[in-house]
Amino acid sequence: MNLTPLAAGLAIGLGAIGPGIGLGLATSKAMEAIGRNPESYSTLFVPFVLGIALAEAVSIYALVVALILIFVA
Repeated sequence: MNLTPLAAGLAIGLGAIGPGIGLGLATSKAMEAIGRNPESYSTLFVPFVLGIALAEAVSIYALVVALILIFVA
């Protein structure tokens, strides 16, 4: 019985939950901050984009692990 596809599915699924929640919370808080103070857009934009990029990197690592499980194991 080969459990590699199940392991790959769990790796990508569980690896995407955290970044998905983090991206949603970050976006909602940034939009709330901009809605309260529209002049703060320029100061919020760069840290917001960096945070999104770091959260996406975690899900990309999960995808790489899943691909390694599928094609190497």
